[in-house]
Amino acid sequence: MSTVITHRAGDIARITLNRPDALNAFSPELLDDLTAAFEDCAEDPPAAVILSGAGRAFSAGVDLKILQTAAPEHGRLAGVYEGRDEAVIAALRAVPCPVIGQVHGACFTGALEMALHCDFIFTTEDTKFGDTHAKFAIRPSWGMSQNLPLAVGLRRAKELSYTARTFTGAEAAEWGLANAALPDQDALEAHAAETASRIAANDAATVRAYKDLHRMHEEKLIADALEEEIRRDYPEITGTEERLKGFGS
Repeated sequence: MSTVITHRAGDIARITLNRPDALNAFSPELLDDLTAAFEDCAEDPPAAVILSGAGRAFSAGVDLKILQTAAPEHGRLAGVYEGRDEAVIAALRAVPCPVIGQVHGACFTGALEMALHCDFIFTTEDTKFGDTHAKFAIRPSWGMSQNLPLAVGLRRAKELSYTARTFTGAEAAEWGLANAALPDQDALEAHAAETASRIAANDAATVRAYKDLHRMHEEKLIADALEEEIRRDYPEITGTEERLKGFGS
């Protein structure tokens, strides 16, 4: 069974994370499949892409059970994840059409980082979000340190990252991280589909031009910082393996 399902209906593509039994946690295979799906959309762009998750959640983030065997060094993703993590984010950012994050159930850490690279996020009021990097001694490398402050402001981003606390979709919309929080999953899916249809009704080349110009604005603000987030090393982060031992026990 494919870990990612891509479906096109007219000018709209839906990319669905498909490890529902694991809350769509990012396995190496899923990251490879997702990278390929984004690359396909870059090569043959639809009018809009909806990124969603099958089952009960958008995604729980990187699969910590797999990461336990990957010997992280200095808090970095390593082993079977090395290289795949940067590739999937680069592929997402290279999609030339709008990407809508349709987020329900749960969206933690790496999944939140990925959602923040979407052009906008729709969610449900009761979805659970969180940045748990610090809880598991994993340093951010997918843009959390830059995109979260842009979404919610620096002071709130510091609070969320330092405490690793969970927050709701309603709070995410209130703070500006999400564009809207819908009452339930059916309403969320309908709202995302309607928004994608509204985008598809416009001139596709003009929308792509807008995205390119918006990217220019964004990259003037954070491009260098995103690269520096990956480059910097923190050898004092040594507790990852010990903290991951407690996951799932």
